[in-house]
Amino acid sequence: MTEIITIFSGIGLLAAFSLWLAWRVRLPAILFLLLSGLLVGPGLGWLDPDALLGDLLFPLVSLAVAVILFEGSLTLRFADLKEMGSTVRNLVTIGAALSLIITSAIAHWVVGFEIKLALLFGAVVVVTGPTVIVPMLRTVRPNANISQVLRWEGIIIDPIGALLAVLAFNLYISSQASEAFTSMMELFVSIVGVGTLIGVISGLMLGGLLKYLPEYLRSPITLLLVFAAFALAENIAHESGLLAVTVFGITLANQKGVQVDDILDFKESLSILLIGGLFILLAARVDLTGLFRMGTDALLVLFGVMLVSRPIAVFASTLGSNLTYKERLLIAWIGPRGIVCAAVAAIFAIKLEAIGESNADLFVPLAFLIIIGTVIIQSITARPIAAWLGVRDPAPSGFLIVGGGRVACAIATALAAEKIRVVIADSNWFNLSQARMEGVETYFGNPVSEHADRYLDLSGIGNLLCMTGRSNLDVLASLYFHDMASNTYELPTANDTRSDKHHAATRLRGKRLFSSEINYEDLLSWLDEGAEVRSTSLTEEFTIDIYRETYQDRFIALFVVENSGRLRVVIDQADFPTDCKIISLIKPDNI
Repeated sequence: MTEIITIFSGIGLLAAFSLWLAWRVRLPAILFLLLSGLLVGPGLGWLDPDALLGDLLFPLVSLAVAVILFEGSLTLRFADLKEMGSTVRNLVTIGAALSLIITSAIAHWVVGFEIKLALLFGAVVVVTGPTVIVPMLRTVRPNANISQVLRWEGIIIDPIGALLAVLAFNLYISSQASEAFTSMMELFVSIVGVGTLIGVISGLMLGGLLKYLPEYLRSPITLLLVFAAFALAENIAHESGLLAVTVFGITLANQKGVQVDDILDFKESLSILLIGGLFILLAARVDLTGLFRMGTDALLVLFGVMLVSRPIAVFASTLGSNLTYKERLLIAWIGPRGIVCAAVAAIFAIKLEAIGESNADLFVPLAFLIIIGTVIIQSITARPIAAWLGVRDPAPSGFLIVGGGRVACAIATALAAEKIRVVIADSNWFNLSQARMEGVETYFGNPVSEHADRYLDLSGIGNLLCMTGRSNLDVLASLYFHDMASNTYELPTANDTRSDKHHAATRLRGKRLFSSEINYEDLLSWLDEGAEVRSTSLTEEFTIDIYRETYQDRFIALFVVENSGRLRVVIDQADFPTDCKIISLIKPDNI
């Protein structure tokens, strides 16, 4: 008993270290989790999951994968498909189909997988996913066109790819169970029918139930119902459970009037825990001898996926789009495989072993090679390739403003006039309404939420302005975006005058916006009095002294644009270059 507790504790510590290391070096966490599992499993022989868990291994892995697929399917909202543009729609439909077919053909011809097994393999490795794409985008910094396409593809392909993989596996199982084509199709239809029916009914039932549940019970009851739906489907039609939970999530996410963001946040936190331990266990089961036995054939499959399958799928999907040839090239190069690919490959491999599939020992090693290979190779090369193609954004100079309202809108409008990207994020729709009417880019939601991690596009953003009026939230935002924003600033409120023991430490807070004497209420009162944002160029003839004499106490300097074009936030009202453009909030002279 003590030994088992020690092993589980060690797995937890190793998973935590892997997740932290991934965060520090800005690479997908799955890379370090899989490498850790390979190290302690087949590498050093310290961990044998089959001996550790015995008959419990398969049920535990099945339930963990069910939660991961349910969480992924909660992000698939049909309304998003209408908004994301034809390019992404083509990538997750035409592109996914082409990728599946070409990858399957490569696995069949190179490794010798039979057609049905090759189709299953092609369906499994079609998935990219936001957990691998987002860290890469932050490092590579491609332009907005590329960033939007890759981000949306990663979000949408997760549940679609999982659904394809589950359907392909059900087709494989049906074909193994029956020689006759008619019988095979009957079994396939029954498996798909049971999984779909239970998924839809479960989603509709939970959607109605959530309205009557207190907040603290929504997430745990959802989790229990996911387990129940999975178990019920498996008991009625073996192998229909994963399809049931996938359809369950999609159905729940697309019901009108049903809010699932809090459930999604809980499931993502749970998925992180499951992913951390699960992938170390799964990687520890990998038989590297099978991979070595394939030799160069395994590398041919990897490079076939990267250099043949992905480019053909991308170029076919982007025909007629407004993307340039160079943008399409970079999109074709970036396609790392992610968490759903690893989870589904591992659970299918266990099932393939159970039914005596001769190539089951090659399935997971080959899938893991594609995951690790695409993540490592593309993480190292995507940045210089983007620079060489000329599609990489310059050093991020845009602004994320946390907190909406009139002051934020005035500042955002001034920044937008200087051709600088600016995004206002707020959970209060009314606070964003004016900015939206002015055409300013907005994000409706908490910028430090898991939802924002997936949907808030921070490409080109390098500065953070915190003006929520809530000191603790401003500090949290400063810490949360520390790695993204090279400069963080804070605009406190007038009532933020209590003693230091009531405030977060200064080192945790952003620099004081505009000056130590100016607060949010000051700017708001100036706007009430008719103040406007104006830009004025300072020259040898019209110096800062003349500027001060002209406007006296009727101006608050907000930004300075230097001759080099660099925009700088003003934090000291007495510090200005002699030759620049000054952007100020100026009161009318009749006040």
